[in-house]
Amino acid sequence: MVDTLTPAQRSERMSRIRSRDTKPEILLRKALHRLGFRFRVHGSGLPGKPDIVLAKYKTAIFVHGCFWHRHPGCKIATTPKSNTEFWIEKFSRNVARDERSTAKLGELGWRVLVAWECEVDTYPKAEATALQISGVLRHAPANDVDGTPLS
Repeated sequence: MVDTLTPAQRSERMSRIRSRDTKPEILLRKALHRLGFRFRVHGSGLPGKPDIVLAKYKTAIFVHGCFWHRHPGCKIATTPKSNTEFWIEKFSRNVARDERSTAKLGELGWRVLVAWECEVDTYPKAEATALQISGVLRHAPANDVDGTPLS
């Protein structure tokens, strides 16, 4: 399928994609806050700048977009049909960067959790994910740093 947009139009559209304060991220933050968790957002002092930082629990939460971070088995994680080589390389770099960030956080003794966009894109889903996070934080040992998805 050929891209129907001009390069300038495509650039304009791509520039509107947010990297922080996305809808799924905000929904998860609201759900966690309602459960009584207090946190910092976009931990600039930590590797990978986690979306949600729960310092009390030494836990970093990344809210990954399924498309950009290649959620396995997700229908959103498609590969564009044009310029495929570029996109495969781009996605590989994103996934490698995610792995490096998770490993560095683990070395620093942080627990890493990953919430996927499709798991928190509506409030009921975000609330269920927040309950899962609550269970992990209150019942699991703090050395769980593998970056495993919550579901």
